[in-house]
Amino acid sequence: MGTGRSYNTRMTFLDMLDAAGRQNQSMLCVGLDPEPTRFPGKLKGDANKIYDFCAAIVDATADLVVSFKPQIAYFAAHRAEGQLERLMEHMRRVAPQVPIILDAKRGDIGSTAQQYAIEAFERYGADAVTLSPFMGFDSVAPYLKYAGKGAFLLCRTSNPGGDDLQNQRLASVEGQPLLYEHVARLAQGPWNLNGQLGLVVGATYPAEIERVRQVAPTLPLLIPGVGAQGGDAVATVRAGYKAGAPIIVNSSRAILYASSGDDFAEAARREAIKTRDVLQAAKQDSTP
Repeated sequence: MGTGRSYNTRMTFLDMLDAAGRQNQSMLCVGLDPEPTRFPGKLKGDANKIYDFCAAIVDATADLVVSFKPQIAYFAAHRAEGQLERLMEHMRRVAPQVPIILDAKRGDIGSTAQQYAIEAFERYGADAVTLSPFMGFDSVAPYLKYAGKGAFLLCRTSNPGGDDLQNQRLASVEGQPLLYEHVARLAQGPWNLNGQLGLVVGATYPAEIERVRQVAPTLPLLIPGVGAQGGDAVATVRAGYKAGAPIIVNSSRAILYASSGDDFAEAARREAIKTRDVLQAAKQDSTP
């Protein structure tokens, strides 16, 4: 099944997340979205250097993050799945304490979902995966068979088109919640059979982050959109942080492409330190 590690890990995703957060004093997740046209210096434009670029970012930030989040499309588009497998192995070797969330946003019927689960957890050895809940619980269930693995359901995303569905009111459900609120309730309640679920909530909507936290008070929240997408780090933490319920705040482009020169890894580290420290300060301000 490829080169990924066995899904029978010693620590669950949530245990790894907690340990990495305490060890690195961090809520920051670095998203690995490699775009060869934006690579710095001598790497620029070379898709064969995706591993080299990402591995350098990992090495520069491994002691600063609570998670890494490779986005699978950025690898697959360049026929770089083999490089992603190598990168997963590299992250396990240099940062074994840091959990890896495979950003795949899969959402398909049960039999196909089972194959996607094999891809995420056996081929790549990810600790968690992002999923679309649109097709219902049977499209999520195959991932939950992997004991200790995490699954983050898209809930209130940061893209403008998220309003098209997520912000619609469900007249057929008691209380007529908005769709994203209903997803949060399902994830907090009947779908969360083994305590493996979390939610994806965009940083550009702090009020909705706060609402999701009210509906799902114990779930981990994966919050993309800080940095290049315009999300406010302080507002994000104040809306989503709650003692005992982790938040994972993702920044990708702002860190990856902090410099267009050969010092890109050092620049990425400086940006990661800055973002991590802003998040931690906001956490302290939010703690009663």
